[in-house]
Amino acid sequence: MTRICIFGAGAIGGYLAAALDTAGADVSLVARGPHLDSIRTDGLRFEKDGAITTHHLQASNMPAELGPQDIVFLAVKAHGIPSVVDDLKPLLHADTIIVPAVNGLPWWYFHCAGTGTSLDEQPLLSVDPQSRIWNEIGPQRAIGCVVYPACDIAAPGHVRHLDGDRFSLGEPSGEKSERVRALSALMIEGGLKAPVRPRIRDEIWIKLWGNCSFNPISALTGATLDAIGNDPETRQLAAEIMQEVQAIGEAAGARFGVSIEKRIAGATAIVGHKPSTRQDIEAGRPLEIDPILSAVLELADRLEIDAPALSRITGLLKLQAETLGLYSRS
Repeated sequence: MTRICIFGAGAIGGYLAAALDTAGADVSLVARGPHLDSIRTDGLRFEKDGAITTHHLQASNMPAELGPQDIVFLAVKAHGIPSVVDDLKPLLHADTIIVPAVNGLPWWYFHCAGTGTSLDEQPLLSVDPQSRIWNEIGPQRAIGCVVYPACDIAAPGHVRHLDGDRFSLGEPSGEKSERVRALSALMIEGGLKAPVRPRIRDEIWIKLWGNCSFNPISALTGATLDAIGNDPETRQLAAEIMQEVQAIGEAAGARFGVSIEKRIAGATAIVGHKPSTRQDIEAGRPLEIDPILSAVLELADRLEIDAPALSRITGLLKLQAETLGLYSRS
């Protein structure tokens, strides 16, 4: 039986845990606080389409208690991964796979990237400031993952599915390896969509397009996606940021298979939705600025590409988040 640890049993982590438990894997959770207490006492309750299933899983706030795993899903905020490197180590054996289910550019991005630039086989300092993840965990363990579902925590120990079921997967090398195919099959067995992509980085950039433009605009204004897209000035600003992000992504080897106008139109069609960055502000949660925005600006700097609109809006968002106590530049 495949041993899988979900490191960070929040909304997405809880969804993954429920699905993989349904698939027959030996699933454990790293959680904390009232959420952990409830899971230990009553099991993880997962709600989808009004139906609730209960999953009795081993859960701990001390990863060493769980022992070595075959697969570890990182379902914590990307900026928090460097701080849990030591906690991850007891979960690893020689062949443990790490699947970062996070937003933004991942620490493994330039492993087997073949961009032909000086960035190949180099860590991203915006998300791995001291290169600890790269050096002590290792990019060779990583399988890329792009997360699309939306879930929330209805109450401690109770995860509620809101929308979507796709987790795109891909090896950094692009190969359809035995390990990524096996992981995909297991996730599909649990009721998820888990396509294996030969160019997972392209999908990361398509999602990042919206994260870099609509997210900070919404965070600064409080506006929903449709309001941003229907306002001529904010729509133009989003397009300018997306043009810059596309230039940076293409210089790093990515391909953008849709137009900027089509991407904006898709976001504008989602009525009444505030992106995750605005939701984090309203809930008083730390913001994912570095993996989403700072990492792209790091690439712009290292590849000598101008990105004035992205730089300005990132500066504004950092100042806002610092003022609210939701971000630190240290």
